[in-house]
Amino acid sequence: MSDVINLTSTNFDEVLDDSSKPLLVDLWATWCAPCRQLAPRLEELSRQYAGRLRIAKVDVDAEPMLAQKFAVRSIPTLVFVHNEEIIETIVGALPLAQLAEAAERVLAAVSATMANPR
Repeated sequence: MSDVINLTSTNFDEVLDDSSKPLLVDLWATWCAPCRQLAPRLEELSRQYAGRLRIAKVDVDAEPMLAQKFAVRSIPTLVFVHNEEIIETIVGALPLAQLAEAAERVLAAVSATMANPR
């Protein structure tokens, strides 16, 4: 997963400040079987949406403050963020097709926002 960012408390602000593309944050843990099942789907999503969507992973055990910041109650939790604003949150290990649908919704919402700024 070379294109996936390892999001930590140290680089959190820097990564979120880069608003050129939406960011999909995967909040996961090593002991979580659904999280491990989701990982290859996120790798594929990263390839499919290269240049349009950034993907970051947060190990909730290593970064409990980030898990709290995103109000994680269950993992895996996927949070789409743009301009430091949460666009959509998904809980659970969805199939690739549903992840792609969510990515398309978020990209469309971001595109609409950029076309019609407030």
